[in-house]
Amino acid sequence: MPRPDPAERGALESIVAALGLAAGPEQIDRLQDYLALLRRWNATYNLTAVRDPAQMLTQHLADCLAAVGPLRRQLGETAGRRVVDVGSGGGLPGVVLAVMLPDLQVTCVDTVGKKAAFVRQVAAELRLPNLRAEHARVETLRGPTADLIVSRAFASLADFVRLTGHLLSPGGVWMAMKGKRPDDEIAQLPDGVAVFHVEPLQIPGLAAERCLVWLRPAPGALVHS
Repeated sequence: MPRPDPAERGALESIVAALGLAAGPEQIDRLQDYLALLRRWNATYNLTAVRDPAQMLTQHLADCLAAVGPLRRQLGETAGRRVVDVGSGGGLPGVVLAVMLPDLQVTCVDTVGKKAAFVRQVAAELRLPNLRAEHARVETLRGPTADLIVSRAFASLADFVRLTGHLLSPGGVWMAMKGKRPDDEIAQLPDGVAVFHVEPLQIPGLAAERCLVWLRPAPGALVHS
């Protein structure tokens, strides 16, 4: 695959450094290759409404990279841990997590077959054995449970936890990637779910508000879809 231009690589390295992340040359290569694949497939399959290359770098990659550090802190040891990315679309943030945390087992779930096919293609071309994709409605998905379930622009917080509760491992948590602090959504959460942290994010090159909403079942609660 042709390597994108050096200026883009430099910008990506700057984003990674600004976020305090460690990434080797192969990880930077994979992130660039992912961007190139996303642009190529997007021309045909409309994986994302963002089409400008510079905006893709900032609004998609930088936005998802900003969640890597908080996710690593929450999970601690990532080896053998499982993450499910719900409504993953073109693999955001699932692909970025799989590249940056190679010990993590990441499953991207989407109801659109072409989007799941794209993530499978990414896993093959980028040589990411820790990345897989499921073409399914998440509420019907069965299989191994996850230590962390993440969503980005998927649904309201109440729908997010309702549709995915059956996939959460004991002791597991949800991580919702949001723009402004969603106080209205937090107020509508069911009694069995507690928000334990709303974490503001600073996205390099992006002047918009972003935050992570961390949730878990309330003590003694059983959360089902």
